[in-house]
Amino acid sequence: MRSPNFPLKLPTQAGIGLRGPHINEFLATRPDIAWLEVHSENYFGDGGLALQQLEQIRTDYPLSLHGVGLSLGSSDPLNLRHLIKLKNLIASVEPQSVSEHLCWSSTGGNFLNDLLPLPYSEEALATVCDHISQAQEFLGRRLLIENVSSYLRFNQETLTEWDFLREVAQRCDCDILLDINNIYVSSINHGFDAQSYLAAIPPARIAEIHLAGHESDVADEGDDSFLIDTHSRPVCDAVWSLYADALQRFGSRPTLIEWDSDLPALAVLLNEADKAQQILDAHTPTSHARAA
Repeated sequence: MRSPNFPLKLPTQAGIGLRGPHINEFLATRPDIAWLEVHSENYFGDGGLALQQLEQIRTDYPLSLHGVGLSLGSSDPLNLRHLIKLKNLIASVEPQSVSEHLCWSSTGGNFLNDLLPLPYSEEALATVCDHISQAQEFLGRRLLIENVSSYLRFNQETLTEWDFLREVAQRCDCDILLDINNIYVSSINHGFDAQSYLAAIPPARIAEIHLAGHESDVADEGDDSFLIDTHSRPVCDAVWSLYADALQRFGSRPTLIEWDSDLPALAVLLNEADKAQQILDAHTPTSHARAA
């Protein structure tokens, strides 16, 4: 259960994604970190050690549940079983934040182990908005929706990614989890201006920021490189710079360091969070007003 001393929203500080290999060390050392994120689906089981450990951690740290499998952009109906498990988990750990991805990962009842990009069209927009509204009503929670990285474009597109994301937030009255690394990766892969992306997003909708590392398909990242969002490396200088630009435009926001493969020592993650915190500390919030 949530500590009565915790506010009902994430602190405007840096946190880390807590993954399985680090949990025992985390429980033993209780490091000084402002908040934590876990992947919701890892805790869908009924009881068991994983959920017990999460409940222990939850007594001392604000928590964000980050989903990877709801498949909001699929033409399939929302998975009711998935929603029930998520609602039960929310009731159990009472997170400050619940988020999902602006993508699809299932079709015809078959689930794929990936976060696949959408065609940014009016038809896709209607489907996504319908599913987000259904999910928010079922869960009784305002969701944060995260932009994903992408590696291809669709012929059917009639909107830019940033216009699509803005419309989703406005139509569904949901918030945005803005992934700065994903913006950077997609800007290199597709040749758009990352600053144009930032300029199009309403500051009042941004409730959280993600930072992560990526890899290039060539040894030296450059004009001809293709970037892959691997979450397996430290945050690069270009993403740190874009993050500072985002804070300058939007004001301080809760910021998470994600690292999901080639996991380093816990101390490395905490050091990355310290870097994010230093940049946060250098930016005074400009506005925390919510969109009507």
